[in-house]
Amino acid sequence: MGSLNLDMDVLRTLVAAQQLGGFNRAANHVGRSQSAVSQQIRKLEERVGQPLFRKQGRGLALTEAGEIVLAYARRIVDLNDEAVASLRGLAINGVVRFGLPGDFSETWLPDALGMFKRAHPTVRVEATVDRNTSLVERLEKGQLDLAVLVTAEPRTDVEVLAKLPMVWIGSARSAEQESEPLPLALFEPPCLFRAAAIAALDKAGLPWRIAFTSPSLSGLWAALDAGLGVTVRTTANVPARLAVLDERAKLPNLPSAYLCLSSAGRILSPAAARLREILVETLPANLQRPAEVIPLRASKA
Repeated sequence: MGSLNLDMDVLRTLVAAQQLGGFNRAANHVGRSQSAVSQQIRKLEERVGQPLFRKQGRGLALTEAGEIVLAYARRIVDLNDEAVASLRGLAINGVVRFGLPGDFSETWLPDALGMFKRAHPTVRVEATVDRNTSLVERLEKGQLDLAVLVTAEPRTDVEVLAKLPMVWIGSARSAEQESEPLPLALFEPPCLFRAAAIAALDKAGLPWRIAFTSPSLSGLWAALDAGLGVTVRTTANVPARLAVLDERAKLPNLPSAYLCLSSAGRILSPAAARLREILVETLPANLQRPAEVIPLRASKA
């Protein structure tokens, strides 16, 4: 008996239906009519010899066989697309010099660079993880082709990727302290998070003191973990051992920050342009990492 080959177009439609929430949307996505998509699915069921869907209320639900086919369909489609991207990527070469803040170095950076290197193995990537001010300086000097930056305003000379709320961050040890003035663990100036924290506390008339300064994000996280103070960052990728402080902390509201991509106005090379596409593609998954929320100096009943 010969091997049974599954139709790639049908598998792609099946995956699209699951991702988009129905065959109507999937039909539009793959450029087919709904009747054509229904016929595709019937032929797939005939080919595998089992029903893939069952009625559930007014809609359809996957059968056990359907769940199995869908799981493999995702993998097959992903491998197909990765193979095509790799072949296309052979035509792209050169060097890309890229920088981003440390907030994303353990999550977004591996995801994006891993995908990029699989698709474009001949391109050499020189990645720099540094503070925002240093990245801006290197970008303006032409030492970087592309950089992820965090700005206080949605500037017109950059591509805004997301608006991120600034939050107060601390540890369980911070929650146990009731010291005044409020101890702060901050980057050395200049730093937009430092400026935002101090401005918010001064506006609210709350006393504060600098308990710890660091040139690196890892040093800042260590200070918070030790309970030396609290800091201000965004909600993106807060370490699991730390947490966002809730409203019972009675700390002032903070502005938002803007996550941006910048090439300092220079035209991107094909390799850098492709890296930019992958950065945009992989960003959503790296912003959907909710941080734990803990109380700080909660009011006593």
